[in-house]
Amino acid sequence: MKIKNILAGFCFVISLVLFQGCEKYLAVKSDGKLLNPKTVADLQGILDDATQMNMGRTPSYGEASSDDIYLPANLIDGGSEIARNIYSWRKFEYRYPNEWSTAYIPIYNANLCIEGIENVERNGTNALAWDNVKGSALFFRSFYFFLLTSQYALGYDNATADSDMGIVLRLSSDFNTSSKRSSVRACLTQALNDARDAAALLPNEAVVKFRPSRPAAFAQLARIYLYMGDYENAMRYADECLKIKSTLMDYNGDSDVLGIDLTVPFRRYNKEDVFHAEMYAGFSLHVPNIARIDTALYASYHADDLRKRAFFRMNGVLQQFKGNYTGTNLLYSGIAVDEVLLVRAECRAKTGNVTGSMADLNSLLIKRWKNTSTYVPRSAQNQTEALQLIRSERRKELLMRGLRWSDLKRLNKDGASIRLQRVLSGTRIYLEPNAAFYALPLPVDIIELTGIPQN
Repeated sequence: MKIKNILAGFCFVISLVLFQGCEKYLAVKSDGKLLNPKTVADLQGILDDATQMNMGRTPSYGEASSDDIYLPANLIDGGSEIARNIYSWRKFEYRYPNEWSTAYIPIYNANLCIEGIENVERNGTNALAWDNVKGSALFFRSFYFFLLTSQYALGYDNATADSDMGIVLRLSSDFNTSSKRSSVRACLTQALNDARDAAALLPNEAVVKFRPSRPAAFAQLARIYLYMGDYENAMRYADECLKIKSTLMDYNGDSDVLGIDLTVPFRRYNKEDVFHAEMYAGFSLHVPNIARIDTALYASYHADDLRKRAFFRMNGVLQQFKGNYTGTNLLYSGIAVDEVLLVRAECRAKTGNVTGSMADLNSLLIKRWKNTSTYVPRSAQNQTEALQLIRSERRKELLMRGLRWSDLKRLNKDGASIRLQRVLSGTRIYLEPNAAFYALPLPVDIIELTGIPQN
């Protein structure tokens, strides 16, 4: 059957409001052009509708399933059946609205703009704007293809990537194109190609944070290559990003730090924000006012580590996460400088540059350390020690950003043997490394309407 059945009904409704951008200076009046965008400005307006492209769009099911969150017994035992099933890694049926369909809206818009821009002549007057539209559309498509693949497919394994099922690669705005699941390799290759093409077109600095940029495309490439275990390429593109954008906030005092003890400690669109996106609320188990932080994870932050105050606040007897780069209850799921720096640090360690990896790690941590206490630079005697330190800090720095699920998959493929555990109604439940559930179940209405195979 056709994907038209699941998307057509609401995508065309959404197209009526595509120009209702988030920022006043990017707002465009709604009129007949929305149904048939013909100019560069029309197409840019579609991509600038952050409510459809950036905000509350990125998948969250993996975050709810990861060990980023802990739910007290009163919340999970007395909650809904669907919440208990998600929390205990049981397969269950769920339907629209869901984040599969939510994430395919920006993919549809990106395809519409890729097709539309090819019908506009590129000339000396519009070249930069033309390039920005095509580059941005390619970036958005890459961004969501990768996030969906890293959630709904098994972790990348070079030996099985051609046969492991990935997602549906929608490369056209034509609803009548049949839906078929592509292989994991095909999905990641498409995401890489789109990001690489985007990097050649985008500017070094975007007008606003929810627009893509060249460093964002480089960071996207680094993120995908890291997931694939291609450390040379991940390091290369992380370095390219950091050559353009590398500024970190100093948690001791910075114009973008509103106050580390405040409920909202960081300014939205702060200087570390390379590309701004916010996570879908989804099943809501992961949202800050519901999820709690594991006590062992919280205890792993040093008393002089300012993240311990900036990221958490007490809720009952447990800690709640508050270290968002969004200023809202939606979690930040974009790309930031700290992530890119940690990617390069890990890749440097993996490729034998232990000294360089520690330099990257220390450049991050000193910005997070209480400046009235002495910061002792981290050091490692070998690759193993360096990787342990870097991955531990990645765990603490990038908490609640939608990255842990993909990290668990790639680390377990690398032999980390991380076994997750929950307690539900007094019973201890485990998710074994590389378990089939790491390819999360797809919405049942998608299966029914398209005929694609379920995980």
